[in-house]
Amino acid sequence: MQDFTSDSSTQQSTVSLAFLRLSQKLQKFLDDITPFRTARWIGALVFIILFMIRIIMLQGWYIITYALGIYHLNLFIAFLTPKIDPAMDEFEDDSGPSLPTRANEEFRPFIRRLPEFKFWYSVIKSTLLSIFLTFFQFFDVPVFWPILVLYFIVLFCITMKRQIMHMIRYRYLPFTHSKPKYQGHDESGKVIRAK
Repeated sequence: MQDFTSDSSTQQSTVSLAFLRLSQKLQKFLDDITPFRTARWIGALVFIILFMIRIIMLQGWYIITYALGIYHLNLFIAFLTPKIDPAMDEFEDDSGPSLPTRANEEFRPFIRRLPEFKFWYSVIKSTLLSIFLTFFQFFDVPVFWPILVLYFIVLFCITMKRQIMHMIRYRYLPFTHSKPKYQGHDESGKVIRAK
C-alpha cells in the first residue's frame, strides 16, 4: 500500500519550491533593471503600443482598454500626489513631515504617494494583464467606443485640473527637473548653485 500523503506533500513541496525560485528570479531581474529608468519606461511604452495595435487590429475589447486607461490615470495621480497630503494636514494634528506652505518655511523633499518604480511596475503588470485578457472572447463586451473615449477625456481633464489646482494651492512641484541643485559651500561659506 502506497502512502498518498507523502506523495502529495512532495509534489506540493516541489511546486512551492518552483514558485519560490521563479519569484526569486523575477526579484533579481527587477533589482537589476531598477537603475535604468529610461529603458524601463521605453519598455513600458512598447508594451502599451503593442496593446493598442492589438486593440486596433482586433476592433474590440474596448472595455478592457477603458479600464486600463482609468487605472493608468489613477496610478499617475498617485505618482503626482505627495505621500502626506497637505489638504488632510489641516484636519489632523500630526507633527510628521509636511510640505512647506510659506516661503520662509524649511525645505522638505517631495515624497510621492506612489514611487516611480512601483508606478512603472504597476503599469507593466496591468498592460500585460490587459494583453492577456484580449485573448479571451468573453471580455469583448460590445460597447459604443466613442462614448468611452469622450468620457475618458472628460475624466482626464477634470482630474488633472483638480490635481494642478491642488499643486498650486499647496505650492509643490512633483518633478525635480527645474529645481535648483546645491553642490555645497565654497571657502567663504556661501552656497554654490549648480548650473
